[in-house]
Amino acid sequence: MKNLLSLEELFLALLSAFLFRSLNFVWWLLPLFILAPDLGMLGYLAGPRAGAFTYNLVHHKAMAVSLYVAGSLIGNPWLQFAGLIILAHSSLDRMLGYGLKYPDSFKHTHLGMLGGAAEASS
Repeated sequence: MKNLLSLEELFLALLSAFLFRSLNFVWWLLPLFILAPDLGMLGYLAGPRAGAFTYNLVHHKAMAVSLYVAGSLIGNPWLQFAGLIILAHSSLDRMLGYGLKYPDSFKHTHLGMLGGAAEASS
């Protein structure tokens, strides 16, 4: 099942790249901004609750779809681009096992505990 879900996330990331082609931006903007959603981790400077909120806000696929659709409706390709970046990034994150965060710890995700935290809790 884990491999099937990872494959699904890979295809969502590929869909983002495919849709990006229709925006008529230079190709290198996609790899340049692919890590931009990780700026949401800066919220952790204010504590785990704020960090989880900001991280999840910029890693949530509903946010990605909302930005893309809003950009399409008002004719703003930069909003569409932002939505595609979030979708591609979040999909790749989930494919690699990084999920949305719980407010108690950065390592506590909806996909389970990250790294050494998973082994320590066993």
